[in-house]
Amino acid sequence: MRKIFFLFLVFALSNSVFADTVSDKEKDALIKIYHATNGGEWKVKWDLTSSVSAWFGVEINNGKVVGLNLSNNNLKGELPSAIGSLQHLQILALFDNQIGGGLPDSLYEISTLKVLLLNNNKFSGSLSYKIRNFNVLENLSLFDNSFEGEIPKELENLNHLSEMNLSYNRFKGSVSKKLTLLDALNMTMFDEKGNPFLLDVNEEKEITNSNTVN
Repeated sequence: MRKIFFLFLVFALSNSVFADTVSDKEKDALIKIYHATNGGEWKVKWDLTSSVSAWFGVEINNGKVVGLNLSNNNLKGELPSAIGSLQHLQILALFDNQIGGGLPDSLYEISTLKVLLLNNNKFSGSLSYKIRNFNVLENLSLFDNSFEGEIPKELENLNHLSEMNLSYNRFKGSVSKKLTLLDALNMTMFDEKGNPFLLDVNEEKEITNSNTVN
């Protein structure tokens, strides 16, 4: 009877350990994010000697990192390309920090993302056409940064996107009415002098066929 109980205990403990374990690749990616964003000065720091499951803001499901919420945690620096190794990430919330630079190309390879919240930071550069890879994305918030260039038309093909805010950046050009309706602030941008303006909206024209009588 004791032997059966002992085996049961070992089995239960092993399941618990595996539940808290993530791959070395994902753990390494998290550590690189920590160092690249000045983890030593975070409001809530990670104890890198403890289990990943104990790290603030990290959500694990079946041994995979599915959520990373480090909003308002005094992150500075730039996101490393290693973030692309979090291939099962569904939620990335880094808003209200001081992260700068452009978005690494590897971020666009995380096709599982459903929520991407990067607002109120210091991001710059343009958005890549690779944003089309976010084919299950539901919520995109990039407002109050310094993104520039044109807004990728590929955003219109994200059929699951139901909430979006790109305002208070430096985007130029024009956008579709469909995208404007998703943005709560109607695509209000800043020009070179810091003055607010609205992006032009591409009005869809109805094409009618008229018969000509000879």
